[in-house]
Amino acid sequence: YIYDQSQRLHSPWFRFYLPYNPGTVLKKVTCPVLALNGEKDVQVPPKENLHAIERAFKTGGNRHYTVKELPNLNHLLQTAETGSISEYGMIEETMSQTALQIIGDWILEQTGTR
Repeated sequence: YIYDQSQRLHSPWFRFYLPYNPGTVLKKVTCPVLALNGEKDVQVPPKENLHAIERAFKTGGNRHYTVKELPNLNHLLQTAETGSISEYGMIEETMSQTALQIIGDWILEQTGTR
């Protein structure tokens, strides 16, 4: 197990990922964006990441974005008790109806069909 984990840490993807700052790219995005995070996401902490995403859009001048933290949802936007990765396999829900509704409504707004 330890060997496998250490190998993963030395993979090209992980070496790229660690110093990567998505804000640099997000500042250049000009199209409408919907950024969602589950409140119980333990892989991508919602408050810090959503704040950074919003800051990047503002800095880059993009005014067409929506940022939302969704209560009681995990990284996969499933209703969760703890948000723990070990919980994923025990949750029958593929994706929260609330998340699906928010995504659908946002798409309709962007396409002018709402």
